[in-house]
Amino acid sequence: MTKIKFDNKNPEFFNVLKARVEEYFETKNIKPTGNYKLYSKTAILLSVLAACYITLVFFTPESNTICVLICIVLGIDLAAIGFNVMHDGAHGSYSTKKWINEAMSYSLNIMGGSSYLWKQKHNINHHSYTNIEGMDDDIDIKPFIRVHADQDSKWFHRFQHIYGLLLYGLTYIFWVFFNDFKKYFASRISDYTPLRKMDVKEHIIFWVTKVGYVGLFLVLPIFFAGLIPTIIGYLISVFVCGLVIAIVFQLAHILEDMDFVDTNGTSMKIETEWAIHQINTTANFATKSKSMTWFMGGLNFQIEHHLFPRISHVHYPQIHKIVKQACKEFDIKYREFPTVASAVRSHLLHLKAMGTAKAVA
Repeated sequence: MTKIKFDNKNPEFFNVLKARVEEYFETKNIKPTGNYKLYSKTAILLSVLAACYITLVFFTPESNTICVLICIVLGIDLAAIGFNVMHDGAHGSYSTKKWINEAMSYSLNIMGGSSYLWKQKHNINHHSYTNIEGMDDDIDIKPFIRVHADQDSKWFHRFQHIYGLLLYGLTYIFWVFFNDFKKYFASRISDYTPLRKMDVKEHIIFWVTKVGYVGLFLVLPIFFAGLIPTIIGYLISVFVCGLVIAIVFQLAHILEDMDFVDTNGTSMKIETEWAIHQINTTANFATKSKSMTWFMGGLNFQIEHHLFPRISHVHYPQIHKIVKQACKEFDIKYREFPTVASAVRSHLLHLKAMGTAKAVA
């Protein structure tokens, strides 16, 4: 297994930053986990999911236009549940109670994924080894998308900034029906990371929730609403969900002026402390938009999330000020885009540049 080490002998920056963040919570006398804002949001998002599902399956509207609109709302809502409920739960920041965090993380299983696999892929690999080739599965979109010059170059990559968004819409259905099974049967999270051994309980949960998802979102709707309407409605919902999820996560790390590291499959030491590496490989966007922050579960404050994943996203707007000030004092470049549109533009320009960039020898 490839081993990546950071220069953490004297993490001066992160020590100062952690002390200031801890002081913030102590001064305010508040817990770093979720609060009523997160709990009320959870109730809203789950209610929307139930309303969309029940309407489409059991009270199918006669108007195709209304059905399509509800399917779009369903896809957006599923993405929001992933951003807010599942994400905080899987990171252990939703609540101070472990069982509540576990319950919230299992919302991903209801959506067809596997929280067991996701925690290793995201919490461990992505957060520890951000933008490191062969370790961070989030930048492995090969062969269709090339995100940095160390990856193999194909002739069709020159068009990836055009077809990229279309492919992003397919990522959710591939995640549910292909990627999870690939990791499960290969017992690997990424090129250089084996999957932690699953006990009997986790094997059972994996298969029960996969079968349950098919029954809930395909078999039951087919029985009540019909085959063709179900297939069309399902594809609309998962395409919208996949597109929204992929765009939000791509805007955090795959942009212009981001750092990428290629290990070439060998162990190596990165000559910077872990916290600074996170900032060098991450960007924020639309941090002044309360609506975007609400919908995306604070994932527009991606820098703060990568530095403090155990802190609930409801606190990120305040933590953001502390992090930004510390970066200024330590002369660390803090990447931030004012709007979602400006970040999308940077992402597409990066894809265009990587589509024609010569491979690194």
